[in-house]
Amino acid sequence: MTATAEREVQHGTRGRAFLSLFKALGRGWLRDRSQIFFTMLLPLMFMVLLASVFGSGDTAASRIVAVGGVAVLDGADPDEFDVAAASDLDAALAMLRDGDADAAVVQDGDTVRIYPSPTSSTAGAIAQGRLSALIDDVNLEVLSAAAPGEPVLRTDVEEADGGALQPIQYLAPGILAWGVAIAGVFGAAGTIVDWKRDKLLRRLRLTPASVQTFLGAKVSVNLVVAIAQTAVFLAVAALAFGLRLSAWTWFAAPLVLLGTFAFLAIGVVIGGIAQTSPAAAGLSNLVTMPMAFVSGAFYPLALSPQWVQWLSYASPMRYLNEALQSVVVYGQPPSAVLPQIGFLAAFAALVGLVAWKTFKFDEL
Repeated sequence: MTATAEREVQHGTRGRAFLSLFKALGRGWLRDRSQIFFTMLLPLMFMVLLASVFGSGDTAASRIVAVGGVAVLDGADPDEFDVAAASDLDAALAMLRDGDADAAVVQDGDTVRIYPSPTSSTAGAIAQGRLSALIDDVNLEVLSAAAPGEPVLRTDVEEADGGALQPIQYLAPGILAWGVAIAGVFGAAGTIVDWKRDKLLRRLRLTPASVQTFLGAKVSVNLVVAIAQTAVFLAVAALAFGLRLSAWTWFAAPLVLLGTFAFLAIGVVIGGIAQTSPAAAGLSNLVTMPMAFVSGAFYPLALSPQWVQWLSYASPMRYLNEALQSVVVYGQPPSAVLPQIGFLAAFAALVGLVAWKTFKFDEL
C-alpha cells in the first residue's frame, strides 16, 4: 500500500471515529438532565423573573438629560430631577440606551418633547410622569397669572430609537450571554472532572481514536448545543415576551460560538484545578455569577459603582453581551462590534493557551 493510500485510510478512520464520538457525546448530553437544566431552563427562568421585575425600584430623583435650552427645567426640584446636559438629541438617546438617564427632554417653543428611557420602562415612566406634572404646574402658574400673551406648554412624548424598548429587549442579550457562559464553564469543568474520575482518556489511548479526536468531538458537541441554546432562547423571547429581532440577528450565531470558546477555556482551567464534582460546580459558580453582575447581564452597567464598571472590562461576558445587544436589538452591522470580537478572540486564545499548558493529561 502506498503512503498516499495509507494516509487516506487513516483520515477515513479518524473521520469515522470523530462521528461516532460526536454522536455518543451528543446522546450523553441529551440524557444528562442537569446539563439541559443549566443550559436551557435556568437562563429562561431568569429571563422570565427579571423581565417581570426589572426596573421596579424607584430612585430619589429622576435622571433627566436636557438637549439645548429647556426653560421648563429651570425651576425643577432637585429632589425630583437630576438634570444633565447633552449637545444634541443623538447624544441624549445614546445616554438613554446606556442607562445613564431616565428621560431626555427637548423644548421647542411651547412644545416639550419627552423621550422616556428605552432600557427601563419603569424608570422612564416615572420620569415622564414627573416631567408631565412639572409642565402642568408651569401651565397653572401661567394661567393663574392672567397673562394671555404667555403660551401654554404642550407635552409631546416621543419613543426613543423609533420605539421604546421593553425590558426583555435589554435583558435577553445579557441573559443569553450568561447562559452561554454557564454552558461553557460548567460543561467543560464538570466533564473534565468526570474524565479524571473514570480514567477515560487513559483508556482512550487503547482505542484507535486519538485524544485530539475525542476532544474535537466534545468541543463540537458544545458548539452545536450553543447554537441550539441561542435559537431556543431567542425564539422564546420573541414569541412569548415580544423581543423584537433586528435584521442582523443571524450574526448572534458566530458571536455565541466565539463566546463559547472563551468560556470553554475557563471551564478547562477550572476542571484542571478541581478534584471533585462539587468543587467544580462551586468554582464554576464562583466565576460565572459575579461575572454576570459585573458585566451588565442583569442591569445597565451605568447603574453600577465606578469600580464595578472598571472591573467589567476584564470580563468576556461584558463583550459578548454588548455585541449581542448591538446586532440583535439595535440592528448594528458586524463591523460595529469588531472591538468586542477582538477581545473575545484574544481572551479565548490566551486562556486556551493557559489551559493547554497547565492541564496535565497524564493525570487522567
